[in-house]
Amino acid sequence: MISRRQAVVAFASAAVSPFAVFAQQADKVRRIGMLIGYSDADREAQSGVSAFKQSLAALGWNEGRNLALESRWSAGDAQRASVYAKELVALQPDLLLAVTTPATAALHQETKAIPIVFTIVSDPVGSGFVQALSRPGGNLTGFIDLESSLMEKWVQLLTELAPRVTRVAVLFNPATAPYAEYYLQPLNAAAPKLGVQAFAATVRTEGEIETVIGELAKDANSGLVIMTDSFMTVHRKAVIAIAQRFKVPTVYSAEYDVTDGGLLCYGVDSVEIFRRAASYADRILRGGKAGDLPVEQPAKFILAVNMKAARQLGLTVPESILLRADRVIE
Repeated sequence: MISRRQAVVAFASAAVSPFAVFAQQADKVRRIGMLIGYSDADREAQSGVSAFKQSLAALGWNEGRNLALESRWSAGDAQRASVYAKELVALQPDLLLAVTTPATAALHQETKAIPIVFTIVSDPVGSGFVQALSRPGGNLTGFIDLESSLMEKWVQLLTELAPRVTRVAVLFNPATAPYAEYYLQPLNAAAPKLGVQAFAATVRTEGEIETVIGELAKDANSGLVIMTDSFMTVHRKAVIAIAQRFKVPTVYSAEYDVTDGGLLCYGVDSVEIFRRAASYADRILRGGKAGDLPVEQPAKFILAVNMKAARQLGLTVPESILLRADRVIE
């Protein structure tokens, strides 16, 4: 036998408990592990991560309330990315954010179950991350930074600004740009009509950057394209300084390269890609499947030119570039 009071309390508890369970589920803390292929001292990468967090907050995911973030910065080192990927997967987060191809490859190697949203990836199909851009399948989806056709665009801009250039080297690190052929193949096909001889120039350490650019500079008709590559991004200040010292006209893939003193760039707004990645993270955390979300391509490109860098190289920036430029740095 139970008292009337006990019966009322038991009934009330039974009636409320489903709502309490629902509230607990709604307030459940979700965890996102982030593997970022840049240095944590990189202001542009930090801006991207901040944009990702801000966009998540606008969608209702607030760090310290219903969201926990765990980050690792691999600084353009593929081996370090592999170690950090193991650490993040071991935490069993609800979602993984991968920034750069090596970071994505490292996480993909460790899990086929935890959903992964990638950013700043060049060739997700060729890299084996997704089956197709329209329907990725598996546990990955995300955002491409630059398409292979842009290599031809970079060379066109370079020769437009520096008409003497007839030899173009493409600088990258094979360890962090395993997708290099994605860009080199269309460039090799387009080189004859562009009137240039194009070839790959590989480096694996910062010290090799000076050696390669110094050798290239022996021919006054040489120019340089910096491939989108986390290693090159981490060491971009060294690349910019060395290219200027040896007076080698160089085109880059990001606006921050020009802000840091580089000559010319044509590329995407990487911070905007981080913002867009938050929308996919939100959809997945609310029950969507990564494999059902199409890989998105960049919609806006930025052309920027550094006038001071041009003067140091003895170049006159043509009106054709100035009129098209989104940003001109004096």
